[in-house]
Amino acid sequence: MQQQDILLSDLDDHGILRMTLNDSGRRNALSEAMLAALAQAFADAGENSQVRVVVLAANGPAYCAGHDLKEMTAGRAAGDGGRAYFAKVMAMCSATMQAIVNCPKPVIAEVTGIATAAGCQLVASCDLAIAADTAQFSTPGVHIGLFCSTPMVALSRNVTSKHAMEMLLTGDMTPARRAEETGLINRTVPPAGLREATMEMARRIASKSVMTLATGKRAFYAQREMPLADAYNYASGVMVDNMLARDAAEGIGAFLEKRSPQWQDQ
Repeated sequence: MQQQDILLSDLDDHGILRMTLNDSGRRNALSEAMLAALAQAFADAGENSQVRVVVLAANGPAYCAGHDLKEMTAGRAAGDGGRAYFAKVMAMCSATMQAIVNCPKPVIAEVTGIATAAGCQLVASCDLAIAADTAQFSTPGVHIGLFCSTPMVALSRNVTSKHAMEMLLTGDMTPARRAEETGLINRTVPPAGLREATMEMARRIASKSVMTLATGKRAFYAQREMPLADAYNYASGVMVDNMLARDAAEGIGAFLEKRSPQWQDQ
């Protein structure tokens, strides 16, 4: 498959960019080609002024099965036993997950089927996630002697420590409804209504100021890594700058005048 075939994209009139993992024969594994395609796609989405929200969906019965273990195994044939290759793939994967977080546009995972290992990491890295109630999630590395250390980074930033450790230590499948309870995903819906539920949320978000959304997303991820006092100092500065923005003046004015705001995205 060519790189452009394994990741499809479609931008609608609302500014919603649907990216679709399209390598169902490999269970949408995060191969080198898929990681490269995703990283570039999120970089492009961040720069494209027509994109307001990104939906990350998948074709086939599996959402994403994580790393391509056949590729990883082939890497062992190198003289160093695969160390350099494994380091390269882990760096690519980490960069792709950070590209999602650093993308100024909100990203919603639309999850069908299973999301395992780095596929679970992919879901956890998105800002929001809606799943079919038949979906399942796991970090199953312990079953094959490989602790899911990089998925752990995103997972532990979404669910409580004990819930994360349960998934990581047992490798068991977590049903969608349990994933909702623990905070890994936002909500579950019947499979037939998954796309519409995701797109309805995307449309609501897309109706907001792009500038405001980008400001808030960047601030959210920055402040959560700070001590409390530092977080408040940082967030206060963000609020001051935000208040001075054109869209904030327009939005407040529209609220007071009981009319719809006219965003300029600045």
